[in-house]
Amino acid sequence: MVNLGINIGDLHFKNPVLTASGTCGYGTELDDFFDVSRLGGIVVKGTTLEPREGNAYPRMAETPSGMLNAVGLQNKGIDYFESNIYPKISGYDTNIIVNVNGSTLDDYISLSERIDRLEKIPAIELNISCPNVKKGGMIFGTNLQSAREVTRAVRAVYTKKLIVKLSPNVTNIVDFAKVVEEEGADSISLINTLLGMAVDINMMKPSLSTVTGGLSGPAIKPVALGMVWQVAKAVKVPVIGMGGIMTASDAIEFFLAGASAVQIGTVTFIDPAAPVKILEGIESYLQRKGFSDIKDIIGYINH
Repeated sequence: MVNLGINIGDLHFKNPVLTASGTCGYGTELDDFFDVSRLGGIVVKGTTLEPREGNAYPRMAETPSGMLNAVGLQNKGIDYFESNIYPKISGYDTNIIVNVNGSTLDDYISLSERIDRLEKIPAIELNISCPNVKKGGMIFGTNLQSAREVTRAVRAVYTKKLIVKLSPNVTNIVDFAKVVEEEGADSISLINTLLGMAVDINMMKPSLSTVTGGLSGPAIKPVALGMVWQVAKAVKVPVIGMGGIMTASDAIEFFLAGASAVQIGTVTFIDPAAPVKILEGIESYLQRKGFSDIKDIIGYINH
């Protein structure tokens, strides 16, 4: 038997495989493919105070070894989440984590206060790094002082586990990791999508309505892996790695580089059952290598 359990502070995860926000809706979308409660956690799609329509179409485009998205945090707001979504997902036997978004500091504070009152939500992922929202998001995620202020403000009102999601679109991601750790983050997740674009040469215009969007998928894995390695060495809190994880081998690279958990995203568009297949592959790897605990390989390459 292999122990796959990990902890963020005193919050226990039965295993280190989570879904990534924005790729699997609220988890219920995966029910037809596998038992979602097998995963260590579900990070639900980005949630805002007020409903958002998102960006105009087209807002997704395929690229070599990846995809661009500019959905723009389309969601029905926290009122709808509380009344319609929360009752459906609170029965899952896993950690439900809400990805929290705002355009202003007050948005983040108000939303975090609302979610703090939901008994079955043990953690939030503070998204200060969305590259396809016209206001907010990137402002907080790419400015050190803003990242500090929003983390501090949310920490002051939110009593449960606070995960802060970092943007790769910065000069030095370690600086941002240290700042949010100083301000009370219990964990740091990275990376969010890279800023990119595609052009339709037949139509002779950008492929996305917003011109640029967020690049995800295998194309960004080497960048994500490098940043996870940098951050894991620089902070004491657990790091959650993501970015182009398609297979168990990809996930294992992140653990060896220092991630305590991983989030699975873009691959679910190709294979919705990928998260559980990746989980099984991690367990097989540990058995094959003679490790009895996932923690034995976390940060292994730094030993």
